[in-house]
Amino acid sequence: MSFRGFSRPNATSGMGVADQTKDTFLELKRKKVYRYVIYRIDEKKREVVVEKTGAPAETYDDFAASLPETDCRYAVYDFDFVTSENCQKSKIFFIAWCPSSSRIRAKMLYATSKDRLRRELDGIHYEIQATDPTEMDLEVLRDRAH
Repeated sequence: MSFRGFSRPNATSGMGVADQTKDTFLELKRKKVYRYVIYRIDEKKREVVVEKTGAPAETYDDFAASLPETDCRYAVYDFDFVTSENCQKSKIFFIAWCPSSSRIRAKMLYATSKDRLRRELDGIHYEIQATDPTEMDLEVLRDRAH
């Protein structure tokens, strides 16, 4: 049996990464143009694309509210904090958001595509996998960053 020409995306195939995806991350990392970037998988294009960006003035609550309650996403968040020595620091977090209520196919697709995206986004300090908001709240970021 041959599967050549079978065009429906396979949940285990992984996805490509759009150039805009990498460029937007670099703007967040180098130029501080964004506070966060939310990515989604475009199954028709078979690649990870930018869904939303947050302006530098946006808060962590704005970011968390931008994630869908019932679907998976990838996100990058630029977390600013002050150390105990009173130094301003910034750490970039990669968040794999996969709520329990999302479809199994979506969970598989995002799980199999995550490593490819992570390799393309050079400069991430920490990774968090979250299935509900408590696994990625601000305190979790603070604990990891310090």
